Amino acid sequence: MRALVLIFSLGLSAPLAASALAGSEPSRLTAAARDQVGVTVIYDPAYARLDFPNGDIPRDRGVCTDVVIRALRDGWGIDLQRAVNRDMRADFAAYPALWGLARPDRNIDHRRVPNLQTLFTRIGASLPLDRGPTPYLPGDIITWKLPGNLDHIGIVSDRRTEAGVPLILHNIGQGAREEDILFAFPITGHYRLGTDEVSRLKALD
Repeated sequence: MRALVLIFSLGLSAPLAASALAGSEPSRLTAAARDQVGVTVIYDPAYARLDFPNGDIPRDRGVCTDVVIRALRDGWGIDLQRAVNRDMRADFAAYPALWGLARPDRNIDHRRVPNLQTLFTRIGASLPLDRGPTPYLPGDIITWKLPGNLDHIGIVSDRRTEAGVPLILHNIGQGAREEDILFAFPITGHYRLGTDEVSRLKALD
């Protein structure tokens, strides 16, 4: 994924009342994502060798997937690096063959949007896109297709615009931000991590 520098207007309103996702505590996830704003200020898609588990590049940089990875680690203690690696080793053929790899690569696999989409679908977190309207709740994870056929991912905030549209915590090219982009691009995935889905992730972690 390469950087796509876009500027959006940001209209914040008061935080939403807590939405109940039984046991999943979306407020902790959104808070952990929001804590990255002003810390992760560089979009850096370069390949890097990481520690394992819990590997990361410096927090001042990253890509869209790093917002989700860091929020799940900081907020819920879930390591997507290890979860993706273990699930890919169990069934490598279930994951997209887009990068010419013959085996899992624990340095980069979890930092690729299609792999996270596959993992979230395999643990039962995917919500249908064609039955609406499905509400977008704080802590939900959304994926989009950007111009140039680029994949993007972010987390639904507990804040909304004045028009009532949930904001998104993400990194689209200028570091971690909280912005009004939910309907700016075609949505390709909507995922919700409730009690069962979190348990399945932790079983891989």
